[in-house]
Amino acid sequence: MITFGLISLIVVLVLIGQPLYVIVGSISAFCFHFIANEEIKNIVSDIFYAGDKEILLAIPLFVLAGNLMTQGSISKRLIRLAAALTAPIPSGMAIASVLSCAIFAAISGSSPVTLIAVGTILYPALIEKGYSKKLSIGMLSAGGTLGIIIPPSIPMIIFAIMAGVSVTKLFMAGIGPGILLSTLLISYAVIAGPGFSQRGEWDTKEVLAALKSGILSLLMPIVILGGIYSGFFTATESAGIAVVYAFIVEAFIHRELKFKMLPKIFSDTSEMLGTIFIILVLAVSLNKFMTYEQIPQMLVDSMSGFVSGKISFLIGVNIMLLVVGCIMDIMSAILILAPILTPMAQVFGIDPVHFGILMIVNLEIGYLTPPVGINLFVASGIFNENLGNVIKAILPLIGVLLIGLLLITFVPEISLFLL
Repeated sequence: MITFGLISLIVVLVLIGQPLYVIVGSISAFCFHFIANEEIKNIVSDIFYAGDKEILLAIPLFVLAGNLMTQGSISKRLIRLAAALTAPIPSGMAIASVLSCAIFAAISGSSPVTLIAVGTILYPALIEKGYSKKLSIGMLSAGGTLGIIIPPSIPMIIFAIMAGVSVTKLFMAGIGPGILLSTLLISYAVIAGPGFSQRGEWDTKEVLAALKSGILSLLMPIVILGGIYSGFFTATESAGIAVVYAFIVEAFIHRELKFKMLPKIFSDTSEMLGTIFIILVLAVSLNKFMTYEQIPQMLVDSMSGFVSGKISFLIGVNIMLLVVGCIMDIMSAILILAPILTPMAQVFGIDPVHFGILMIVNLEIGYLTPPVGINLFVASGIFNENLGNVIKAILPLIGVLLIGLLLITFVPEISLFLL
């Protein structure tokens, strides 16, 4: 009867179009009152418990740093450098697109922001160089997804909070998969691109000029990640340093960031984060309930009849996460599924850090799959193409990313070698 009531509550809330934080909060209140026989006011103490985590501060600070750099000239400088370095390589401009996305991803930490910042500049350049619309849209849209796997990454921070793993270890584990996926996309660009017909010449003067122009932008991820990995400062402290660094570079050195732009940047950052934090603290309360009631262990026991071991679990989880990525945004999926699936993965001998990367890569592909793939709609808007054409352009790249997913799934050393 209680189970029927819980399912009915979820269905009703979804049908009347309630936001996710209302749904998660209502589920938490129902579970505490009717299943755990505890007072609903305990959720309030759980909210304070969740809000007291220092790592939470890293999320708004990294987002703010990314917004500050996006409003400046960093994307143009990085693209110029990538184009200069890849000019003599066959299909060099397509390779520059992937490299630009990868480098900018390490600064913005956001997939849609990476796609917008790089795509709006490189798409006209690719078309002008004779690349097809299909290849240009596909490469830039797929390259934009690197924003959540190459650290620093907001989804990694949220997974670390929900699954109880180290943010630093997750950041380190993201480097190998980030390099792998970038390499696979570059390989596809070389094969599918125009090849030698678009091969330029090495221009030492242009390379040096581009390096001089973009050196401060390149140093930002090195400073942030180097400080974290060396233990010199925490992820939260590095996020604060990133904000200060971004502001000084863009406002006083590049002089592309004007003080009158700051109120809008702060407003956009706050608007983006408001809903995430409400869902996050309520999800922590629901996570505590599931832990106390041993729900993950019960799920493992119920799966034992049709999941025979580690391999079958990994295959099943991959299929489930790919489907979830089609219908749910990455933040919501991590908040809901990470505390359930991570303990189950550990039972099957899967390292939680490896599982975190696996989960994020799966949901990263979800940025490119309908009906809720964010990058599909972003690409449709900035490239002025209908959604059907964007989906057709992205399909081959999804295949490339799936190859990377399989390698990351069954070769955990790709994620864990730095650990």
